[in-house]
Amino acid sequence: MKILITGDAGFVGTNFKKHLDSKNNHITGIDIKNGIDVRDFFAKDDTTFDVVIHLAAIVGGRATIERKPLAVAADLAIDADLFQWALRTKPKHLVYFSSSAAYPIYLQKLEYRQKLKEFDINLDHIRTPDMTYGWAKLSGEKLASYARAEGLNVTILRPFSGYGSDQSLDYPFPSLIERGKQRQEPFQVWGNGMQVRDFIHIEDIVRATFEAITNKVKVSNLCHGRATSFIELAELVMMQAGYLAQIQGNPTAPVGVAYRVGDASNMLSFYKPRISLEQGIERAFKGI
Repeated sequence: MKILITGDAGFVGTNFKKHLDSKNNHITGIDIKNGIDVRDFFAKDDTTFDVVIHLAAIVGGRATIERKPLAVAADLAIDADLFQWALRTKPKHLVYFSSSAAYPIYLQKLEYRQKLKEFDINLDHIRTPDMTYGWAKLSGEKLASYARAEGLNVTILRPFSGYGSDQSLDYPFPSLIERGKQRQEPFQVWGNGMQVRDFIHIEDIVRATFEAITNKVKVSNLCHGRATSFIELAELVMMQAGYLAQIQGNPTAPVGVAYRVGDASNMLSFYKPRISLEQGIERAFKGI
């Protein structure tokens, strides 16, 4: 197959390339890190790909989302150019990576403890998502719906807190792993540590994506459905490191919403995650 991966030099993109067999697939990767702006590619390219996995976006972790919202807003332009290009070239299957940040923030309160379901996003009745990153992903989902109406085969995936051993320290999981390796005392977490996330290993994200393509899924969360606070994550990391220390919050650091956990029911109809959080932490300590 001819496969295009936009943002292929990033954390998610590099893991997709590890998974794909280059002997049986012709893989084209586009990333600004390699000197190619994906918007320039969309303007000039006329290739019809079998599968397009669209990952190109400005994210940069929570600090970038909160402190550089206009930089993140460039994702609007990237996605607009993607869908214009797709209408012109007619890929056989396009996977649009949205985000759990697209969900309404009013549903993500600690007191609600609500697992977010796919239908909690209603594109005809928009509720405020998480910062400009969430707005960009919502806009991308809306464009995807128009692309479907034009006859394109589009899968929308909403990953929750993806993690892995080769992830940038801009993200919480690898940062906590690094503190555990250093046996940091006290062990620091952002905010008060009570904020809750739903962690899913990058290998499960990649495998679930191809199962979604095979099963012609239209939209799905990618998550475990397991609520884990940063305090709990810190404790699991320290247990793997073989020590326990006082956990210290950092109230000046970006925190985000209080409770972001996905409902995995739809995903479980086509894919069951293989790597538990404990296994993922163990693998991270081993560098795999």
